[in-house]
Amino acid sequence: MPSLHELVRAHTDLVEDDVAWLQLLMADWQILADLSFADLVLWLPDREGKGYWAGGQMRPTTGPTALVDDVLGTFIPAGRRRMLDEAFGTGRLVREGDPEWRDDVPVRVEVIPVRRAGRVIATIARNTNLLGVRTPSRLELSYLQTAAELTQMIASGHFPLPGQRSDHADSPRVGDGFVRLDPAGRVVYASPNGLSAYRRLGLHGDLAGLVLTELTRELVPARRRPDEETLSAVLGGRDGRATEVGTDDVTLIVRSIPLRPQGDRSGALLLVRDVTELRSRDRELVTKDVTIREIHHRVKNNLQTVAALLRLQARRTDAEDAKSALEEAVRRVGSIAIVHETLSHAVEETVDFDDIADRLGAMVVDVSGVEVPVRVVREGSFGKLPSEAATPLAMVLTEVLQNAVEHGYAGLPDGTSGRVVLTARRIVGRLHVVVEDDGRGLPEDFDLDSSTQLGLSIVRTLVESELGGVLEIGPGTRGTRVQADLPVD
Repeated sequence: MPSLHELVRAHTDLVEDDVAWLQLLMADWQILADLSFADLVLWLPDREGKGYWAGGQMRPTTGPTALVDDVLGTFIPAGRRRMLDEAFGTGRLVREGDPEWRDDVPVRVEVIPVRRAGRVIATIARNTNLLGVRTPSRLELSYLQTAAELTQMIASGHFPLPGQRSDHADSPRVGDGFVRLDPAGRVVYASPNGLSAYRRLGLHGDLAGLVLTELTRELVPARRRPDEETLSAVLGGRDGRATEVGTDDVTLIVRSIPLRPQGDRSGALLLVRDVTELRSRDRELVTKDVTIREIHHRVKNNLQTVAALLRLQARRTDAEDAKSALEEAVRRVGSIAIVHETLSHAVEETVDFDDIADRLGAMVVDVSGVEVPVRVVREGSFGKLPSEAATPLAMVLTEVLQNAVEHGYAGLPDGTSGRVVLTARRIVGRLHVVVEDDGRGLPEDFDLDSSTQLGLSIVRTLVESELGGVLEIGPGTRGTRVQADLPVD
């Protein structure tokens, strides 16, 4: 289905500020749908005046739908729906006396003009399924009265309000808890869920007739309340935003929507949500995250200890082959330690591998035994990689860069220098990594399949088995070229 932006660009003359206003409205129109017990459809005027395009649709969660099928993206010619033409032309709310029948369902239709900066930029058709209509309860009457005031605010250009939107994950909805305030901030009506939320804070009795700001000060300790200005503005119904209040055991989000159907404030709608469990899970996730990072930090410390022990053993060993093997082990352990050090500072279990690659290149050059100066240069970006891929890739790069430096430039005459280029590019779910040097090149009889070198065996196993990639080693422009093609998410 097309998006609002696509429909606007293809069929209307609405400007960017108009679209931003409509997006802000649609972020909050679930509230209007639930209070109205009705489906909402946003109709956009065609640029040539031929009719209207359905730019958005919202079903209620408080009642039966009147629109079984999706209408987003559909077109209605001018003249077919008199109410759309009249609402858009006059800028007034239009109600139909007799219901429409759709699939044997009686539907009452009302059309609300959407005004911005003095202009009607769209209309909202409110469709109510009348099969479920019965004698309304006090809750339903309060919902409908508030919906009528929001409707007038839309038609006069006073709604939506800037600030927190209803499409945020933890934003309260109508069904979470509904509280209606008068202009003085006194509770006129509270839904059963709204009353229950405040009873969990410690209220005994009813909310009706109480000044919500004063009550909240009594129930919530000062350290768990927002500042006085925010408390008075939000819980007094004067400012359209949300705040969080609670005790050590209960946490509530309270969102205020001041009501100004005629321009002056007639009261406010407050939506209340108990987010105690949500905040508890948030704290658990933070604790888990800190624990994971501490584990990575300790693993890094342990690996550095192992590397130090191997280095000490290498110094006490007289056999050159054994000393060389121990030094290679130190480098391999060090490359894994760098990954864990990076993960110990990361918020998520992913790492920015560019930093790791740069550090590996510097480490390989620093510990190499070649006498000519060698530079490792990175081109392109690895991007973020999951930790399970970062560790084997770090070992692969360590081995490949070490081979490029030690075998590519060992024994070259004084006055020469070397340059190793590490290239990384991500293309359509693949990571292409190339290490190319300008050294002496591969032996004439080199064959990757028959090679018995431990380093190359490690690289091939990690690339093909651990990372699920493809490894190629061959001559480069001047020296040796190693290429790995790896799948990435």
